[in-house]
Amino acid sequence: MRVEFILLYLLCVTATVVAYETVEDAAVIARNLVDNSKDSIATMATIFPSDDEELGDQPFSMQEYYASCHQNGSITLLFLPISRHSRNIYRSKEHRASISITSEIPAASRARVSLIGTVTVFDQGERAQDLEILKNCYLAKHPDARWWLPDDDDAAHIAYWARFDPHTVYFVGGFGDTHYIGYIPLGLYQSSGPQPSLSPVAGRILVTQGGL
Repeated sequence: MRVEFILLYLLCVTATVVAYETVEDAAVIARNLVDNSKDSIATMATIFPSDDEELGDQPFSMQEYYASCHQNGSITLLFLPISRHSRNIYRSKEHRASISITSEIPAASRARVSLIGTVTVFDQGERAQDLEILKNCYLAKHPDARWWLPDDDDAAHIAYWARFDPHTVYFVGGFGDTHYIGYIPLGLYQSSGPQPSLSPVAGRILVTQGGL
């Protein structure tokens, strides 16, 4: 009986060690969540400007389209000045925002990642390079967005291309006894995606940020 108990104990300990995620594991899982999301719809959070008469300095979150088009994990957005998030970002110092992405079927036991960073808007004469690659990458995930693309005189709304660059990555792999929970170093997160500068990922193309 004692031998069986020891064997069972060793089996449990071994299983726990094998199941525990390292920060390197978490970085790969986080990039997979972002890069290979089935719908590429995230929850974006911004802050109302302090001089807003009703909701100054209050948080605001809502679902937002995105596309993972950059080798280093930066995210492509369509920036519509008419949207609440866009107005909050414009009024924010450094154009701050956060983007959270969950597993396809969200649950407490499943992985999710929150990216905190800044948004660069390509407007007022500043243009994104590799525009055709960028457009094809975005439309591969969101074909309905063809009705409000930038530089389309017939589009429903004014729009600009934008890039979200995370500076902080926070990851929850699930329950903490078996999964990694905590910050992922930015460099590790950036290097944990596909390595070639032009790599097909889930039917899309990743481009180097230097061109965008």
